[in-house]
Amino acid sequence: MKTALLVIDVQMALAHEDASGTERSCPEAEDNIALLLEKFRSSGETVVHVHHHGTEPDDPFHPDAEGSAVQPVAAPAPGEPVVVKTASSGFMGTALNDILQKAGIERVVTCGATANHCVESTTRSAADLGYNPVYAADAVWTYGITGPDGTHHSANQIHSVSMATLEGELATVKKTQDILGM
Repeated sequence: MKTALLVIDVQMALAHEDASGTERSCPEAEDNIALLLEKFRSSGETVVHVHHHGTEPDDPFHPDAEGSAVQPVAAPAPGEPVVVKTASSGFMGTALNDILQKAGIERVVTCGATANHCVESTTRSAADLGYNPVYAADAVWTYGITGPDGTHHSANQIHSVSMATLEGELATVKKTQDILGM
């Protein structure tokens, strides 16, 4: 099955969030993203980068903000397509679907940030569009959040729930080492 790697929102705004000490899941995610990139590049498989650009001037992902820059671990190689989104899903308002269709892609591996936002949203859209998504469980990360009822949910809880809501119904959830063996 022809497969593409989608590297989603691995941008400096999130590195700044990490540097501030914010609670985060999966500290090995960037290392695993590097392993996935190495595998896909060395085998000549399709790699597509999805970057978020905020529309408000004070958004840390705004194109004029330092946070919109790509983290070095996920820098696109020459010739790798980059799509820029302003919504959660990498498919919304971008050429991502066209790029994948032209390349004959049947399966996508999703990785990046955050697990429960843009990576999950892009994975869900990929399933809706007929791709066979594989969600890279240890090549994504997220942050703890407090719900409207005041209950705090740890980063690890959010990460686990994201995997649980996707597995089997919308995607296959796999660890990086299992993906490398596909």
